[in-house]
Amino acid sequence: MPMALEGIKIVDLSRMAPGPFCTMVLGDLGADVIRVEEPGGGRMARERSAEIDQTQTRRRAAFNALNRNKRSIALDLKNPDAQRALHDLTKDADVFVEGFRPGVVSRLGCDYRTLSAINPRLVYCSISGYGQDGPYSSLVGHDINYISVGGALGVIGPRDGAPVIPYNIIADYAGGGFHAATAILAALMARERAGRGQYVDVAMSDGVAYMLASLMSEYFSGGAPPERGRTNLNGGAPYYNVYRCRDGRYLSVGCIEPWFWSALCEALGREDLIAGQFDPDRAEYIENELARAFETRDRDDWWETLSAVSSIAVTRVTTIEEAARDPQNLHRRMVIEAGQVDGETVKQVGIGPKLSDTPGSVRSLGATVGQHTDRILSDLGYSARRIARLRESGAVE
Repeated sequence: MPMALEGIKIVDLSRMAPGPFCTMVLGDLGADVIRVEEPGGGRMARERSAEIDQTQTRRRAAFNALNRNKRSIALDLKNPDAQRALHDLTKDADVFVEGFRPGVVSRLGCDYRTLSAINPRLVYCSISGYGQDGPYSSLVGHDINYISVGGALGVIGPRDGAPVIPYNIIADYAGGGFHAATAILAALMARERAGRGQYVDVAMSDGVAYMLASLMSEYFSGGAPPERGRTNLNGGAPYYNVYRCRDGRYLSVGCIEPWFWSALCEALGREDLIAGQFDPDRAEYIENELARAFETRDRDDWWETLSAVSSIAVTRVTTIEEAARDPQNLHRRMVIEAGQVDGETVKQVGIGPKLSDTPGSVRSLGATVGQHTDRILSDLGYSARRIARLRESGAVE
């Protein structure tokens, strides 16, 4: 059975998390992804090269899930010969992904105008912090900056406290990587009707704002703007909150529905709290009472009791270590043995989308920089002598 994206060729020029995550998703679903990397792995890798040997390099590449199901070619795109090789690589490509600041790809000879002239069917996706236009387009940034501009950071954190910085999954992975993957798939569908590709401009700050659709809708319809720790879904309600247990670990409570709330209060022996669920005047009192109740037992003790009642929306707040052995995650194959490197078993995160007829798979572990250069160029029709000349000139590695 062919995979969902089998036959789709993707040239990936991205570097930081959003682009590699986007192409990991597409590669997991069957696309042929070719990473175009700098010889030596770029500035960061060169500065750290003295610290690691080849065994460590292979291990690091193999364990990096973002680079699985991808081949690697190393091209110095400041070299005209390398630019020509990239042009040859994109002649039959379906998708091109880059994650540079606006304007950089023009200097590297691989902007949309150049590549679409070579291959009109190419779907070209640029992933950047603030997009290709607008007053912030030339600014540098990272996840923390994009979730600030998009509006998410301002609503995360305790009431009367500073914003709480989440891990970089909101802008980088969701607003950037998943946002881009969705847009690319839509553009590929459109190509089936129109017969030509198009340019896809993905801004991580746009993606963050996009995911705030519900909050924005409430605000635009005349509602008060949400404040940190004061709305029903960001810490302002006792029935949707986190509580510290006796052992210092936490439970998350999501008992929004009155019947969930009633079941929780009954399990805690606090039926007197049921009627006040939505009473703002009693919210602080109820939260304090729940906090005192949960402090009387360890987290897993509470979890064993409360998880036995199917109508109570409570779960453990787990560490990454605990998540990696959680029975639900294991059952759903979100932790897998992806292969081996130098005799060591490589564990990775599993594949999120579960397709019944064309499931995704991990077919290869991450490659080292330039591991497939010769094979990729050979597939393009380059002779061994021509490849040797390119390597001698520093155009490839």
